[in-house]
Amino acid sequence: MTLVQIIVLALIQGLTEFLPVSSSAHLILGGKALGWPDQGLVFDVATHLGTLFAVLIYFRKDLATMLGSALKPDSTVSGKRNRTMLIYLGLASVPALLVGFLGHGFIEAHLRDVRIIAWATIGFGLLLWLADARGVGNKPIESLSLGGAVAIGLAQVLALIPGASRSGVTIMAGRFMGLSPDAAARFSFLLSIPVVAAAGASGMLWVARDAAPIDWVQFLLAMSIAAVAGWACIAAFLALLQRVGLVPFVLYRLALGVLLLWMVY
Repeated sequence: MTLVQIIVLALIQGLTEFLPVSSSAHLILGGKALGWPDQGLVFDVATHLGTLFAVLIYFRKDLATMLGSALKPDSTVSGKRNRTMLIYLGLASVPALLVGFLGHGFIEAHLRDVRIIAWATIGFGLLLWLADARGVGNKPIESLSLGGAVAIGLAQVLALIPGASRSGVTIMAGRFMGLSPDAAARFSFLLSIPVVAAAGASGMLWVARDAAPIDWVQFLLAMSIAAVAGWACIAAFLALLQRVGLVPFVLYRLALGVLLLWMVY
């Protein structure tokens, strides 16, 4: 890969991983538009690790508080709440991790079609709009119940469909559960940690098994760019969400899906 490819694709991955707009659609669109071949598994692993570092760094205080409450339990309300949230995140991660592990081969063989990605981008964009428009509450993240957390976790399984957008479907589910846009986004980002970590670990195993050559300079560069872009994206999205809501992202998804369909047909 050239330096320009690394920078552009790492920026695309980092900036779209946490936005409800589908990173898969953007990587395909970018590659097609510029005539670039598939970036390969090693690059995917690097950018997944980069986005993992981004969310770990951004939510480091929240994670430290939750882990501290688990390691040194106390009977305070905040301590119980932090332990409960950690449990909710763990349980909500199970469905996507399980289905992803069992269905990885099927997804790679049958669902990574541009037409599927395009229609998923449009369809799940409309569902995101519906969830936001019909949101019945404006609850904080602390109000989330076990059933709500599991429902969001089940919705995350849909993100295995390329084009659906992991953050998009989990924010959508959070809004249907009555969470505020900010609370739904925060839970979505925290919920990304186990899934992105598993994707990175799985990719590393495949790379090691196939003895794929790694250019460590390119690997570290792609990882660093994705990490910085991902961190900036989280910060900007949470700030922007309070001002403009989710509708601009829905409109963007619809336009992107139509563009992909135009490219295909």
